[in-house]
Amino acid sequence: MRKLLFLSSLLFCAFLIVNSAIAKPIPHRVNAEKPSISKILYGEVEGQQIYQYTLKNSSGMQAKIINYGATITDILTPDKNGKMGDVVLGFDSLKQYMGRDNALLGAVVGRVANRINNKKFTLDGKEYILASNIHGGPRGFDKKIWAIEEVPGSKEVALKLTYLSKDGESGYPGNLNVTIVYTLTNNNEFKLTYSATTDKPTPIVLTNHTYFNIAGTTDKVTNTELTIPADQYLGADKDNMPSGKLLDVKGTPYDFTQPKLIGKEITANDNQLTWGRGYDVTFALRNTTGKLALAATAYEPTSGRVL
Repeated sequence: MRKLLFLSSLLFCAFLIVNSAIAKPIPHRVNAEKPSISKILYGEVEGQQIYQYTLKNSSGMQAKIINYGATITDILTPDKNGKMGDVVLGFDSLKQYMGRDNALLGAVVGRVANRINNKKFTLDGKEYILASNIHGGPRGFDKKIWAIEEVPGSKEVALKLTYLSKDGESGYPGNLNVTIVYTLTNNNEFKLTYSATTDKPTPIVLTNHTYFNIAGTTDKVTNTELTIPADQYLGADKDNMPSGKLLDVKGTPYDFTQPKLIGKEITANDNQLTWGRGYDVTFALRNTTGKLALAATAYEPTSGRVL
């Protein structure tokens, strides 16, 4: 595994990174390269070829994606001094991504990220029994082979990934056509855009399960400064199943309404911190407009990178 001991050295898992800037923009170089897309053969799954695609912008920033699980394997970004570093946790081989030690690193999660209690739900009067209560089950979107279309450009390059989740897959109703676009801009922004259509009502909560360390090192992320505009969070049990109760963050280790180091209160005497071996909670954001809005900001002072 690249970046060893992720359970002890990497405690920040960023979800829903739609339109997130991975690194601060740096000045455009006179002799900058043209943005590019390349690919190499990464292995085979069930007789199908798996490729690793590399998006590269004019400043040299790179994002690497494989079509197994629509997985982000690497994000190479410059720090404040222009030194490149990989800011995500990943493996070095397809075999490792397919192995039991893979905690959905970099993969797309669906149909429903997070938990569904008792592995069942009722929709339009019909009860549906699921394969699992978490993250789409043992054969979720993270285990699927996605179709990839290259989208070249002069100011940005992108990959369009698509997958058809058939009616009844993992217990969910409806044929669901999912599209995810990974875009790398010349301003050193890496954007994720999700869309889906279905022929039946169905629950859907798509996200990406990349683990970040924006220091670009194997050090712990406890010195990363985190801000989350959330006044409440969801209480949960020892299995991290939300209770439905909204609890105030004020006066608790979960108050990130002002910038705070992740490690400042991570060892506090709190059940959810103990059960989750760190922060593994659902924050209730203030935004209720239904429009895209800031969900969180992470800043690493040594590297100067921002997520």
